Formats: sequence, C-alpha cells, structure tokens
Amino acid sequence: MSDAAPKSARHAEGMAVRRSVLGDAHVDRAEAAKTAFDEPFQDFITEGAWGTVWKSDGLTKRERSMITLALLAALGHWDEVAMHVRATKNTGATPKDIQEAMMHVAVYAGVPAANHALKIVKQTLAEMEAAEG
Repeated sequence: MSDAAPKSARHAEGMAVRRSVLGDAHVDRAEAAKTAFDEPFQDFITEGAWGTVWKSDGLTKRERSMITLALLAALGHWDEVAMHVRATKNTGATPKDIQEAMMHVAVYAGVPAANHALKIVKQTLAEMEAAEG
C-alpha cells in the first residue's frame, strides 16, 4: 500500500460512510489486503461509490441498501450480495425489505437470479443470527 499521495476530502468522507455501512472489521480487512496494484481501484470506489453515491442525502442508507442488494442480485454478484446483506445491520434494511427487493429482482431481472440470491440471503441471515447468539 502506498502512502505517497495524500487522500482527498471525498476519500475521507467515503471511508467514513464505508465504515458506517460495512463495519470497521470488514474495512480493516480490506485495507490490510490492499496492495500498490489495487490501491487506485480501492481509492476510486471509496471516493466514487462511498464518498459520492452512498454519501448523498438523496436516499437513506436503508433505501440504498435495498437498491444495492437488488442490483447485485440481478447482476449475479453473489459475494457482494452476502456482504451487503451483512451490512443491513448498519443500514436499517430489514429481512422484509430484502425480501421485497428480491421480489423486484424476480420480476425485472428473472426468477433464477432472485432464487439464487434468496439462497445466499437466507444463509447469510442465518449466519448473522447465529453470530448474535
């Protein structure tokens, strides 16, 4: 990881939002795994996704969470689906919200995508419940 160039204010804002959604442990792991090779990409998503889109006050974190889950499911990004299901503990999206988002996926992106996403959602929610005790 390179510390040569100072990060922008948008990067700092993005990192704060990223931590508030994904949690410190996840972000700390991602930061520890960052290399000089992927640092420009990581900076790009921190500033663009987290510092611009997620930071905007046009939608709530709950609403963004539901949209994000629907898009990830529709596009078949299964690891990201699980990660964003875990993030719902910080965004306020409920299991019912996720269920509704997956119904939209089924109608607008196809039943197979929603079906596979629901399998991941159920497994992830069960893991979260088990971890809480």
